Amino acid sequence: MDMTDQELKELVASLILAQKETDKQIKETDKEIKITYKELRMLQKQTDKQLKELGKQIGGLGEKFGSFTEGLALPSMQQILQKQFKMEVISPSVRVSKEGRHLEIDVLAYANSEINEAYVVEVKSHVREEAIQQLHDILKHFRQFFPEHKDKKVFGILAAVDMSDDMRQRILKKGFYAAHIKDDVFKLDVPTNFIAKAY
Repeated sequence: MDMTDQELKELVASLILAQKETDKQIKETDKEIKITYKELRMLQKQTDKQLKELGKQIGGLGEKFGSFTEGLALPSMQQILQKQFKMEVISPSVRVSKEGRHLEIDVLAYANSEINEAYVVEVKSHVREEAIQQLHDILKHFRQFFPEHKDKKVFGILAAVDMSDDMRQRILKKGFYAAHIKDDVFKLDVPTNFIAKAY
């Protein structure tokens, strides 16, 4: 069937109109996509900010729990260090910096009289292998940070709220005293024939 000139013009006009409508829809869709992408980026930024804040809060909670555990251990450890080991000076939370290196000790105790010894106490809520290594490293470098105690025998005590029997055995094998909570009080948990390693 042949088309008349008029029908052809009308067809072309309707195609142009349809094309304009399609272009308009594409522009609107494109605009919507841009808005959605912008909103997505804003949401992503908000989520990142919230995650960062949550991370800070969790970190702060860990520090508070660590401080709580140290505070809980201090009175009992003070008793043990004074009565059992005859320590004269007991300092909680000791921080030392020398030549760009830093050392933190939960409790440091020492005596300068007939007994010439020092005790480094590390307090943990839960003992892991790293805690044993950490105490070992502190004792190994102790004299570099505390040259004033260079003539003393230095001993390590690992105190924990939660300590498995396997970890206790590892602590003792390293030559450290083990202490854990019993009836809300920290107590030494070592066999009667235990001989601690002096550093």
